[in-house]
Order: sequence, then C-alpha cells, then structure tokens
Amino acid sequence: MAGPTTTELLWGVPQPPRRGPKPSLTLERIVAEAIALADTEGPANLAMARLAERLGCAKMALYRYVPGKSELTALMLDAALGPAPEPVTLDATAAEPWRAYLTSWTETAFERYRAHPWALELTPGVRPMGPNEMSWLETALTALAGTALTGPERLDSVVLLLGHVRSLVQQVGTGIDDDNLEAELAREIGPILAAHADRYPHTVAAFTEQSGRGPGEPDAARNNALHFGVDRILDGLSAYIAAAR
Repeated sequence: MAGPTTTELLWGVPQPPRRGPKPSLTLERIVAEAIALADTEGPANLAMARLAERLGCAKMALYRYVPGKSELTALMLDAALGPAPEPVTLDATAAEPWRAYLTSWTETAFERYRAHPWALELTPGVRPMGPNEMSWLETALTALAGTALTGPERLDSVVLLLGHVRSLVQQVGTGIDDDNLEAELAREIGPILAAHADRYPHTVAAFTEQSGRGPGEPDAARNNALHFGVDRILDGLSAYIAAAR
C-alpha cells in the first residue's frame, strides 16, 4: 500500500490504525529531530540514515511514518516556520491599518528564517504548503484586504516582503549576529578601503557617514537593513494604494 502523500502528512489526513504495540516513534518527534539535525549539522547531513541514528532506530523504521526525504523536508519547513503572528483587529480609523501588522509579520519571518536558514532552500518552486505556511499567507492577505490592491497585487506584495527577508538571511549567513553584520563587514574591508580610499570614495563615505568613524570601526547605529527595507517597501505600497484609490 502506498504511503501518505506530502499533502496528507502536512494536513493530518487520518491514516488507518496499525495493529500491534504502540509505536515508539511519532511523526512529531521525527520532524523535531530532523530540524535539530539540520540546525546543528547543516542540511547536507540530513539523511534518513543519520536521522535514524540520532533517533536510535533502524532506518527502515522511519519509512513507516514518512515515505522519503522530500516529504520529511516539507514537514520540517512547516514546523520550523511555525504559525504566523496572531492576526490583529485592524484599526479602521488609522490611515494605514495594515502597516503595523505587515511590519511585525516581516520581522517575525526574518527571525524564523534566521533560526533555520536551511529552510530557504525548501521554499522555491511549486509545492504543497502546510497549515503554518498557509497561515502566513492568509494573515498577510487579510491585513491588505481592505486596501485598493487587487488580489494578484496583494499576493505580489507578500512575495516582495518575503524576498526582502530571504535576501537578508542569505547575506547574513551563519555564525554572524545580524545585529553586527555591517560592523563585521566594515571591519573586514576596512584595511582595503583605507589603502584604496581614492578609488572607492563613496564606499568609504557610506561606511563613515553615520558617526564619523573609520570603515573598520563598529557603530551601533548601523545594521538597519531589515527595518529600512520593510519601511521603504511599505512606503511604496502606501503610495501605490493611494494612487489606486
């Protein structure tokens, strides 16, 4: 008999009960251990054999719960994302009632992907979406529902915000605190800029303008790429919505 599909696993379609003793594993435990494995050892080491070793079971035992790695990673992605921030009752008297929620939505998405950067590799392409991931789409679209944007424009707005999150998570990478990203970059290229300042005057100026410090010196006023980008995207949406009215 064929195993459950990715959609059935994501959405909890009931499976027929099995005879015999109660299983020692659960799908939830398998997914949680797989996430821990990807977090600590990287997605390249996410193999069914390695996962079975961590769970203390035979590799074949895993296939009783999940047919293969593609189904497993779909479950991992939905669990790692978790539910979207709680929907809010939008203040209809506010000029832009959608803006505060989308700001929180994007910041939370950044935090989730930063905690599990391997999840970025699992999101491209056409694929089944689980209930958690669907909640992210639904809540963002709900916030924009009262605007002059069309349905496709609301979807594109969500894609735009997620694209900003993806690009920053990819730039930060692993092993660097995102709050110190620009400081780390400035420290890395500082000696190069100091030696070739005449060739890159605008780059030097960009790194020194905020506080007058040198390009290799840290500055707490930097590292605002996430919020700056979100604000500018929402500014653009605001202008577009106003024009559409």
